Parts: sequence; structure tokens; C-alpha cells
Amino acid sequence: MSEDLSGDRRRPRRAGVLLHPTSLPGRYGTGDLGSEAIRFLDWAAAAGFRIWQVLPLGPTYDIGSPYGELSVFAGNPLLISPERMAAEGLLPPGALEVTPDFPVARVEFPAVRAWKETLLRRSWDTVRAGGTEAAPAALEEARAWASDPSRSGWLGDWTLYAALKERHDGAEWPAWDPPLARREPGALAEAAKALAAAREYHAYVQWLFARQWGALHAAARSRGISILGDLPIYPAPDSAEVWARLDLFRYGPDGFPDCVAGVPPDYFSATGQLWGNPLYRWDRCEAEGFAWWIERVRATLERCDLLRLDHFRGFAAYWAVPAGATSAIEGRWEPGPGMRFFEALRRALGALPLIAEDLGDIDDHVRALLRDSGLPGMRVLQFGLLDPSSTHHPAHHPEHAVVYTGTHDNDTARGWAESLTAEEGVRLHAALGLPEDASSADVVRGMIRVAMESRAELAIVPMQDVLGLGSEARMNLPAEPEGNWAWRMREGDVDAGSVSRLGGVIAASRRSPAGL
Repeated sequence: MSEDLSGDRRRPRRAGVLLHPTSLPGRYGTGDLGSEAIRFLDWAAAAGFRIWQVLPLGPTYDIGSPYGELSVFAGNPLLISPERMAAEGLLPPGALEVTPDFPVARVEFPAVRAWKETLLRRSWDTVRAGGTEAAPAALEEARAWASDPSRSGWLGDWTLYAALKERHDGAEWPAWDPPLARREPGALAEAAKALAAAREYHAYVQWLFARQWGALHAAARSRGISILGDLPIYPAPDSAEVWARLDLFRYGPDGFPDCVAGVPPDYFSATGQLWGNPLYRWDRCEAEGFAWWIERVRATLERCDLLRLDHFRGFAAYWAVPAGATSAIEGRWEPGPGMRFFEALRRALGALPLIAEDLGDIDDHVRALLRDSGLPGMRVLQFGLLDPSSTHHPAHHPEHAVVYTGTHDNDTARGWAESLTAEEGVRLHAALGLPEDASSADVVRGMIRVAMESRAELAIVPMQDVLGLGSEARMNLPAEPEGNWAWRMREGDVDAGSVSRLGGVIAASRRSPAGL
């Protein structure tokens, strides 16, 4: 998509649905890029959705958080479809006849990861040995893909990082042999040579992901659906990019950070959120023309049509928490790169199909940056329906914005409504134009209707709200390290009835059914 969301040209009103691929149904323990994703696209297109929003697509730790990526460039091997590998002759015959009895309603990330790793290695062994008719061509294509100069930089860093992590039994890079942790040239050259076979396997896995994601992206476009991706502002501390470009992050000569990322007390936590991600040395990023960032945004836009720029306020000022602090309260605001960053992106990339996640502690500096960048911000009904003075209240939604019933960090609409006091419930029903005895299902449908009727040019509804689910289906509870990201749809959750009901609301709100 070439549309520049920072422009003033009037854009069509569109409707979108938020669903991370891991939440799709299927028999292999986690949602993936196979046939269930295609069925979801068919359903979304029939209902009138023209945007599919996903969370970050990189490889994750065992807790499954897509905001804790081991690489901001690489794709998540968990999303690779075993079904597609088998159909394309990239697995030995019968490889999927016996599979583990995984839960259908939640992802058990460690178990799924272990099983899929075994499966991916079987695929690699089969392709490398020419074990199927399709194997020789696949091996040639994978090697050609890996040698393409447009991706050789990040792919080289990722494959060496992944192979070294295996050699060190999964330890984080600061605990590796010191010459490798410090990236001494001789040690790196020796490791690259010794681990050549392991690196080729990891490159093959990335080719599989890119091949399957590319096919799914094309399927979305053919149905008139754009994919809205997500770009976390910070990489994980234990990631290929931090290890490879430590000079761009706030690490001292002892190899440890002086400050880490977080946010002050907010809606989700009275003590703030201590994320622990490394902070940027923005002066060094700017000295090289923001080249690393430009390459990151370019690579992500090759995967997606639009991007949600996570923690937009961090580009105005970011919350720096001293390393070793026990809570985020001890942090302080420090200046970000501001408009110089966005001007550099626009010079290098042209149109910027970005959406600013302008939530949290927002002040005049953030509002000025949003205005000057021209990006659309976000409005969340859960934050404003009960407060007519709030910028999140529908009465104050600008056209150049994206409205949500809730985000992946919120409770579901039903769970949120059911958590309100009796007095708040009365106000909610009044805001939605519902009688006081309206059911929870009526409230959820009312919130979806209000989002669709908003002046905001784009309205997005999490899949949990489409299904009218309660707090048991919540995707993430910020500041809680366990039990997040695991929710999954069940097969058959969506049907012709949901297409008719949603299609009517989308059409009545003049959300455009036009294509890309």
C-alpha cells in the first residue's frame, strides 16, 4: 500500500478486525499461516472488514509475548504451517499422521515450540537430502532467498545469533563466551565457520516463514484486505539486534545497561510498568541518519501494508528507569528524537502508512509531535465512553484517527462492562442508548456499533469482541508476566450469522467495502 496516512487527502472509512495469527484455530497447538488463516480472511472479507490487524510477527520467548521478540527482522517459526509444509512436499510422507494432543483453546508455548522445532528440522533434513520430489527446487530457492543482498545483513545477524544461542543452551547473549558476547571479530569469524550448517538451517526456517507469509499476504490483498502490522519501539534485551548493534543502545563499558525502558503509573498499573528493554542512544541513531530504523521500517512494510507504531510517545520523550530499580516509579522523562526521526523516515521511504499508538501519559509535547508528523492517533472506547470530556469519547473523535472498542492490552468489551460498578453500568448503557436491563451481549454489540459510527476513518474490533467473549479471552494483562498471549478461537466460532450481523453494522456506518 502506497497511501501516506500523514497526508490530508480524504481517505475512505474502513473497518478492521484485530486477531493475532497465534489465536487462529487449528490442530497444531497454535494458530498459523495455513488454511485456517485463509478461512478467516474469507470470513472477514464477507463481513466487510478491509483491515486485518496483527501483533508483531517476530520469534518470541517461551511466554509467547510478541512484544519480546528475539529479532525485530526475523519471522516467528511458530507461525509456520505444518499443513502447508506437507502439502508442498517439504516434509517426509506421513509426518503429520500422529501429532500431540494440544489444547484447542489456549497455546502452550513451550510444548508447541518443542514439537514444531522437531518438525522444522525434519523438513530441513528432508529438503537437504532431496527426500521428496519438491526438495531440490525448494533447496535452491531457499539458498537464493538467503543470499539476496536486501536481507543478508539482518539474516546474517539472526542466523549467527540463533546458532550461538543453541550452542550456549539457550542462554542470553551476555552470558555467552566473552569474546562472542563482545563480538570480537576473530571469535565471530571462527563461530560463523564452525556453525555454518546450523546457520543454514535457521536461514531455511526464515525462508519458510517468508514464503508462507507472502502467500497469505497475497491472499489478503486478493480479497481487498490490507494487513496492519505492529512495530514495537524497543527490541528485547536478548535479541539479535541488540547483540549486533550494541552501539545504538544505552549499555556501559561493563556490558550492562545504565537505564531501561518502562512507563510511569498508568491505567494498567499504580506503580507503572517496568519493561526492562534497552533504551536507544538516539544521538548515535541520528548520527548514522537513522539507518537502522529506516531498514527496520522498510523490512516490516514489505510484510505489511500499514504499521501501528507502538509507544509513539517515546519518540517525543521516553521513561528511563535506572537499571536495577524494582519499579518504574523511579524513572524520569528524557527527550526522544522528535520530528527529526519522522523526517528521516519520509526522506528515505516516501509515504508513511503509519498509525501512532498515542496512549498512556500524553502531554503537549506528544500532541505536538502527533500533529507535526500528521499521523493518525488512536481512540479507545473503554477509556472514554463513561467520560464525555475524554478525548476517547466518541463526541471528540477526529476523522484522522483509529478507534477501537479495546486493544490487545485491554480486557474484552464484555469483561470490562461486567467489571463496572452498578452506577458505571447505568452510565454505560445510557452512552450506548441501551435500556438499563440490556444484556452483556447487547452492550458488546452496542460498543461495536458506536465504534463503527465514529467519525474516525478506521474502526477496529478485537476478535474477542466480535465473538462477545468475557475476561477469560483477554489477550494480555500488562504488568503481569504470566498467562498472557495464549487465547485461541475455536473452530466454528464464526459463521454466516456473524457475517450478516457485522456486515449490516459496517454497511450502515458507511465503512467502505472498496479494495486496497
